[in-house]
Amino acid sequence: MNKDFNIKSLIRPNVAKMQPYSSARDEFKDFDSEMVFLDANENPFETDVNRYPDPQQRRLKEIFSKQKNIPANQILLGNGSDEVLDLIFRAFCEPAKDNIITLPPTYGMYGVLANLNDIENREVLLDDEFQLDLDEISRTMDTRTKLLFICSPNNPTGNLISSEKITRLLNNFKGLVVIDEAYIDFAPQESWISKLNEFSNLIVTQTLSKAYGMAGIRLGLCFASAEIISVLNKIKPPYNVNILSQLRAMDHLQNVQNFNDNVSLLKAEKEVLLKALVEVNFIQKIYPTDANFILLKVDNAKKRYLQLLEKGIVVRNRSSQPLCENTLRITIGTPSENKKLIATLKELQK
Repeated sequence: MNKDFNIKSLIRPNVAKMQPYSSARDEFKDFDSEMVFLDANENPFETDVNRYPDPQQRRLKEIFSKQKNIPANQILLGNGSDEVLDLIFRAFCEPAKDNIITLPPTYGMYGVLANLNDIENREVLLDDEFQLDLDEISRTMDTRTKLLFICSPNNPTGNLISSEKITRLLNNFKGLVVIDEAYIDFAPQESWISKLNEFSNLIVTQTLSKAYGMAGIRLGLCFASAEIISVLNKIKPPYNVNILSQLRAMDHLQNVQNFNDNVSLLKAEKEVLLKALVEVNFIQKIYPTDANFILLKVDNAKKRYLQLLEKGIVVRNRSSQPLCENTLRITIGTPSENKKLIATLKELQK
């Protein structure tokens, strides 16, 4: 436990003072009852979507609470993880005064949101094994450093970040450590959600976009202490998760077996792909991965990207990222898609 951490000292003064907007559905919560609703200026004629959704997504949070084994008051849902991350900036970072630390190569939205919120982004490169450089992180932070973002498994590199190093940060950093677990369902390590009661400065974000196969509904999750979630709830838009997304998520989450089967298949297909990639002569390095994608170092990333594109296969050229020169990121596809990829790569090496 970090004894020096004090959440109240991190909250922006204006956020600490403000009162949250109270919507009609906050004041009368039992809107599934057979009542005459004349309180929210809605259109009364039934279209299945003429009523506002539950602003706290209670039924959906109950499902997540049971599946993740965490109280509902420690869960925040957002319009994708990007909204969740933006709310964290808005709640704790004072524009033009505070700073954050990001760890490239990593997910690019951390930097975008820092710019959007007028927050200095101090970048500390990962080391040659794509792990944390704790000494450099320590030298880079100061009293105005509010947030530190760790993507684990990391995007675009695919590897898990050392739990030992993350623990050391949590024990010593006076700000908030945000662990982005978009790909955790593909990893052999358990989620940091299980450590929330040990570290009051820990925030964990997840998503339904990857393992759950629901990128189109834009649903992100945030897990933290009840106190942190309360602050984020204070500033979130009242109806940030629409009713269609809530209903689709609730329906999809009931089929746990389908989720497990899909994740298992993707893991198996990754192993098939890894074995085949070793035999492609223009692939110079295959980086270790705990996610549903593989980062490859090739002889000429631009050339190979365009060649694959001509064959109808779209991958991601990550060469613009630090430490990622001449790399391609390849997502694990269906068995038939992976077979096409393997055949195409072998054809290109002739």
